[in-house]
Amino acid sequence: MRLTRAAEYAIRCIIYLAKQGRGVLANKNDIAERAEIPPHFLAKIGQDLAKAGLIEIRQGAKGGFVLVKEPRDITLLEVVETMIGEIYLNDCVARPSGCNALSACGVHQVWIRARNQLRDTLRQATFDKLIKKKICIPVSDVKNLTGLNNTRGRDNSPEPVKNLP
Repeated sequence: MRLTRAAEYAIRCIIYLAKQGRGVLANKNDIAERAEIPPHFLAKIGQDLAKAGLIEIRQGAKGGFVLVKEPRDITLLEVVETMIGEIYLNDCVARPSGCNALSACGVHQVWIRARNQLRDTLRQATFDKLIKKKICIPVSDVKNLTGLNNTRGRDNSPEPVKNLP
């Protein structure tokens, strides 16, 4: 299994937002720049993440993305499957009815076990844990946003959003 580029970018986006915390409005351009996500890709990813209930999209000049769940309540599995659909390692697991040898196939059980182990591992990886570790994907430190690459003459500090449940 190999992650799609969209899934990788979605993980970067959620890591960026999780570092700021639930309810903090993040500018889309800042996310794109600091997480190294092409802006056109970020817009599509944002739609998928919003549809899954992970973020809220705010429109307008002061718009952006808001994480609507606590980072501890978002799993790597949830983000990955939001972007690529449910994880299957091969066709016989995805569509058992299409396999003529399923009942006598010893490999099928191996695929099922491997799939379940992968999904369990991704389910245990919550974003509160991930942001505490050093990560290999490019997401700039968002705790010191003011003044960092501030060439647009505005304050880049994230704004808390007040009306989340």
